[in-house]
Amino acid sequence: MGMTMTQKILAAHAGLKEVKAGQLIEADLDLVLGNDITSPVAIHEMEKMNVKTVFDRHKIALVPDHFVPNKDIKSAEHCKCVREFACKHEISNYFEVGEMGIEHALLPEKGLTVAGDVIIGADSHTCTYGALGAFSTGVGSTDMAAGMVTGKAWFKVPSAIKFVLTGKPANWVSGKDIILHIIGMIGVDGALYKSMEFVGDGIQYLSMDDRFTIANMAIEAGGKNGIFPVDELAKDYMETHSKRDYVVYEADEDAEYDETYVIELDKLRPTVAFPHLPENTKTIDEVEDIKIDQVVIGSCTNGRIDDLRIAAKVLAGRKIAKGLRVIIIPATQSIYLQAIDEGLIQSFINAGAVVSTPTCGPCLGGYMGILAEGERCVSTTNRNFVGRMGHVKSEIYLASPAVAAASAITGKISGPEELGL
Repeated sequence: MGMTMTQKILAAHAGLKEVKAGQLIEADLDLVLGNDITSPVAIHEMEKMNVKTVFDRHKIALVPDHFVPNKDIKSAEHCKCVREFACKHEISNYFEVGEMGIEHALLPEKGLTVAGDVIIGADSHTCTYGALGAFSTGVGSTDMAAGMVTGKAWFKVPSAIKFVLTGKPANWVSGKDIILHIIGMIGVDGALYKSMEFVGDGIQYLSMDDRFTIANMAIEAGGKNGIFPVDELAKDYMETHSKRDYVVYEADEDAEYDETYVIELDKLRPTVAFPHLPENTKTIDEVEDIKIDQVVIGSCTNGRIDDLRIAAKVLAGRKIAKGLRVIIIPATQSIYLQAIDEGLIQSFINAGAVVSTPTCGPCLGGYMGILAEGERCVSTTNRNFVGRMGHVKSEIYLASPAVAAASAITGKISGPEELGL
């Protein structure tokens, strides 16, 4: 029996000719990632190991991004811990205020993640890098500590689900709508500890930002990882952003999949996940009159330049509904600068939005947009659990930048078509 794309990458990094689903392996790591919340725990665990330093200072990335710029004393202490560790061990890939970004947008931009890599990160959305044909997955802080010391990690080889994407998405249908549709279809545990492998002719119509969004939310379906084939667009992205060599793996024709789903992209509509699970989806045509209090456009899911361009296209020349708070967060400093150069930031401010420095901030109820009791938010983030963005009696509706921006204009959950776009 042949191997899936993920299984081939894991086999190569374990020094094995082949692996099978369920097999336990030890694999070499190309990158170990931590942020300001998870890294301090890993650092303290590493200190207990009585080791002098990390396995490779160039293969560790530390990105304070959740509570930065520091929102309080505790977050400042966490960042200080990470900063001192990075200095002590001369970590080359340490990014803080001034050169910072949301980790899962920043690392591909910096060229630190390429096809064929095995990457672990002490953050569940580390699965984002599968958009480039890498095996990347979230782990706990203890596993991060072990990875920083040894350069290795244990894995149970995942089985896989194949998603065949066909056709061309209609206008205003993006990667966010595609992954929300899939999660709504299979559920938040539909791919539990499985590799979500995306194939099909429809991929040619998806931008890299679309693919990053889809891979990012594989974890919302319970997936171990999400992964895309490496086509010319992915190669162009890596060759533009990275100086590293990459390795392209392709699934065998006789690779085994637990299930296969065909997703007809041309039949999809803008999709919204209602509280309090990403699987609770409805198309924009099924949404009734739901007034909102806040809109957030940003995060590791939808804070990239394509996302900002789409939002600006909807907001340009229009005004945000009275009494509505709209917070827009570019995912990296580079994206922020590009948005300034393209006039997007001016469009946002003229419309009545506020623009933040890169941060995860409101996504996890950190800061920059906390919800009070009874408030509703349309957000381009990835989770809408109870209390995720503030009060346990607040509500989060997950949507694409296009739907979020249109909702900002009308003051209720709306699609761009309602604005005549």
